[in-house]
Amino acid sequence: MRRYSACIEWLFAEKGDSFPDRIRRAHAGGLTAIEFWRWTDKDLDAIEAALKETGLAVTSLVAEPMIALTDAGNRQAWLKGLAESVAAAKRLGAPVLIAQAGDDLPGVPRQEQRRALTETLKSGADILAGSGVRLGVEPLNIRIDHVGYFLDSTREGLDIVDDVARPEIGIVYDIYHSAVMDERTEEVLDGRLDRVFHVHVADHPGRNEPGSRGIDLAHRLGWIFANGYDGAVGLEYRPIRAGADAVRAAIASLDG
Repeated sequence: MRRYSACIEWLFAEKGDSFPDRIRRAHAGGLTAIEFWRWTDKDLDAIEAALKETGLAVTSLVAEPMIALTDAGNRQAWLKGLAESVAAAKRLGAPVLIAQAGDDLPGVPRQEQRRALTETLKSGADILAGSGVRLGVEPLNIRIDHVGYFLDSTREGLDIVDDVARPEIGIVYDIYHSAVMDERTEEVLDGRLDRVFHVHVADHPGRNEPGSRGIDLAHRLGWIFANGYDGAVGLEYRPIRAGADAVRAAIASLDG
């Protein structure tokens, strides 16, 4: 059985509500897991209570602070935040933290930035070791959503993971971002799925619900599962239609 995780930054969200409300709506809608982004601006006590009440799991959180790992000067601040993020993830039972590489730094050679990113991730692996929490670095598209971002290539993200060479460090593979960058899932992930810790989906154009646009999401996701992926799939999209029925329809489109 595939496990889908609703990103409640966008899904099950209503004006003026709270995150615990969204957790309850996701549960009522038949979801078994949720995810969200930042944890430092949220009431973790209330979230933890709602999770216990509903039995929902958390699949991922963002590792904070969200600062450029391409800048070696940020390393110590980020590592301190990573330790705190690991504690939050363990508290909520989230097995994956998501990291973003940060922006491409003007005037700094790309190889120097990559070296800084790699060394920071190696140091981060020491903090993650033995915690039960892994870190996925996320390649993002630079054509629409993240102009100026450093890591826009899945292959390069996987190469960086290989350079780090620690089991605690992998990638988050977002099919939407990958498709926007004209990548073919079968090509960029062939033989390297073991480095993928979490998967995100959204359709394109619009970054809306699966089945609403033009990405062959069911085919791509089918290939990922057929080739050994056994993790969660995060429904990280901007919904055109609200409500649980729309989320169920999106999941049905992914299941083919």
